[in-house]
Amino acid sequence: MTELDRTDRRILAILQMDGRISAVDLAERVGLSPTTAGERMRRLLKDGYVTGFTARLDPHRLGFGLMVFVEVLLDKTTPDVFDRFAQAIRHAPEVLECHMVAGGFDYLVKTRVADMAAYRRFLGDVLLSLPGVRETRTYAVMEEVKNDGPLPL
Repeated sequence: MTELDRTDRRILAILQMDGRISAVDLAERVGLSPTTAGERMRRLLKDGYVTGFTARLDPHRLGFGLMVFVEVLLDKTTPDVFDRFAQAIRHAPEVLECHMVAGGFDYLVKTRVADMAAYRRFLGDVLLSLPGVRETRTYAVMEEVKNDGPLPL
């Protein structure tokens, strides 16, 4: 991988805010020719600094109005239990994110569902049936204060 210079970081910051920016507009904003800006962007993609481009969708308009975070405590903290849980949760489409964490529980799960009834179904039918799950704690989000999260380049 190559070292990032100031221009690379500016390109990455711009792409975080507008992944659909044209090469001409990107070049103008960073003070390069379109060819040079395009080459840098391709290198950043090839080197893995940019992992993809997606559209941000409005979850409320699509019927996923309730965001929930769930602490998951496993019955044992052994490599095989961790592996079985991780493999199973990767196949749960309701799970947006899952992170193994240090502290008083093992995993933090982020999900979006239609409402509390849908969450109850997800909890009973999916989450509690995953391998090794002993206990969960649920935190329903009342207000999303900040969710755009670009990296501070």
